[in-house]
Amino acid sequence: MLSDLDIEHWDVIQSKLIDLLFQFGPALIKAIILLLIGRYVIKLLIKLLKKVLERYEVDPSLSTFFKSFLSALLWVLLIISVATTLGMEMTSFIAILGAAGLAVGLALQGSLSNFAGGVLILVFKPFRVGDTIEAQGTLGSVESIDILYTKVRNFDNKVVTIPNGALANNSITNYSAKPTRRVDMKVGVAYGTDLKKTRQIILGILNKDERVHDDPAPVVYFGNFGDSSLDLTIRCWTDAADLWPVYWESMEAIKEAFENNDIEIPFPQRVVYHHYPEGKQPE
Repeated sequence: MLSDLDIEHWDVIQSKLIDLLFQFGPALIKAIILLLIGRYVIKLLIKLLKKVLERYEVDPSLSTFFKSFLSALLWVLLIISVATTLGMEMTSFIAILGAAGLAVGLALQGSLSNFAGGVLILVFKPFRVGDTIEAQGTLGSVESIDILYTKVRNFDNKVVTIPNGALANNSITNYSAKPTRRVDMKVGVAYGTDLKKTRQIILGILNKDERVHDDPAPVVYFGNFGDSSLDLTIRCWTDAADLWPVYWESMEAIKEAFENNDIEIPFPQRVVYHHYPEGKQPE
């Protein structure tokens, strides 16, 4: 059995609870309604953004970043609105967010640098997924561009993960940026070789290759007097995807054509003269 004192205390507590309910109840209901409506609006806006990005064929990596960034921004605004509806002062809430943001920023300086680098890469597009690039001592094909890191698969099938901050702040060579590439080859022939005949043989090989472009036309230049050879520079243009096949097959074809036409491919030689003070060779 409850005593009269206990009943009196319970009545006081119940009265206070009712007062609090009438005081904060409407605000709580408004906050819940605002949260539900805001959640629905955020989903609707994200779907709308997705359709717009797909319509304009925005890069998948950039599209994912935009959706994630907009979703996070909208949720922060919604939480601030709900907190304000519940009676929390805006200045206090912003101060808490600012202090938390400062602490996180100091702890994640490197990650924030990589994040900023990822944004720059996705916006300015110095390279895309599938491009062959050379950066940070790595040459290979870009597998993915994430917000913090870019993955590059080199030609022996190793995947190198490079921070976006380093990529955004250093030079990058993109071998896939242009549809055509120049093939540079160098060969040496022996001194005394007919250079006009040699040039005709090389150009004949290149002109028969359908992968070699006619414009600009292939050229063969005499470039240097080597120690043991006359050095020739060969240049032709082809599609970027055919660069190395054209190089390897053309070099092999040139070697076979030289052999069939008795054009000597020299190797380093040295002539040694012996000097004998008495004029006689020792026995």
